[in-house]
Amino acid sequence: MENTSGCRLHWDDAPVFLAIARQGTLSAAAQVLGVGVATVSRRIERLERALGSTLFLRHQSGYRLTSEGEDLLHRAEQLESAMIGFRKQALPADEVRGHVRLATAETLANIVIIPALAPLLARYPDLTVEVSSDISTVNLHGHDADLAVRMTRPERGNLKIRRIGSLEYGLYGSKTYMNSRPQSAETLSLLHDRFIGWSDACAHLPAAQWLDACMQGKEPVLRTTTLTAQVQAAIAGIGLAVLPVFVAADACLEKLPISPDIQQPVWLVVHADLSESRRIRVVAEHIVAALQNPDVGLAQAM
Repeated sequence: MENTSGCRLHWDDAPVFLAIARQGTLSAAAQVLGVGVATVSRRIERLERALGSTLFLRHQSGYRLTSEGEDLLHRAEQLESAMIGFRKQALPADEVRGHVRLATAETLANIVIIPALAPLLARYPDLTVEVSSDISTVNLHGHDADLAVRMTRPERGNLKIRRIGSLEYGLYGSKTYMNSRPQSAETLSLLHDRFIGWSDACAHLPAAQWLDACMQGKEPVLRTTTLTAQVQAAIAGIGLAVLPVFVAADACLEKLPISPDIQQPVWLVVHADLSESRRIRVVAEHIVAALQNPDVGLAQAM
């Protein structure tokens, strides 16, 4: 197809435009597309000539959409969705290929999700997955990722959201710490215990709120800002920590017969434009199955 300028418009340049818009650099876009940087550069320049518009501002730090590029973005996404539907009908039922970007918490990624990806990637050799655990900077609405597993429910964006279940928590300590607890204390008494708490910046966390209520003004012996630090402190025998069941089990910590009344919902979030993509659905369902494994201790959503 030719436009009024006489330059031929190639529909397969639209994925290149989307990849640069989402990734911000030619090299990152080339990696996602599985082509060379020179090819990406040549094709975006060809698209700009065909449209008669400058779609990106070139900076040392990367590519940024111009106003013309912003106006074109939604149309390109619609074209992408149409192509996904077309491929869904054309591809064999068992074929899954392409790149999927997942955002999730570091602990879920390291302990549950990444180990569970091994059989999936072995089954589909043309599928690649990128896992980002820095979810504070990931924006699905801005196409920073295709899907996410989150502990908080997003309140805005063109997203499809599904509650997978709720994490179960317990009060844990190391074997060394458990053996050092005063034997004179009642089994369920925590008056003489030391606790690993959260910093003020993490006071909104359900585990932090339960522990603060339980301690009734008593100061924790240690405060941290990450779950990984909580686990390491408990392993070191510093005190008791409120931890998800699967995390404590992985760390071989011992559980007290006190169950914190904590319901930490876990949400699967998918960009709505990609919800019918076969590769996204396959990865999403595989991750849900891994998280709903009884060993993870995820209470099923009703």
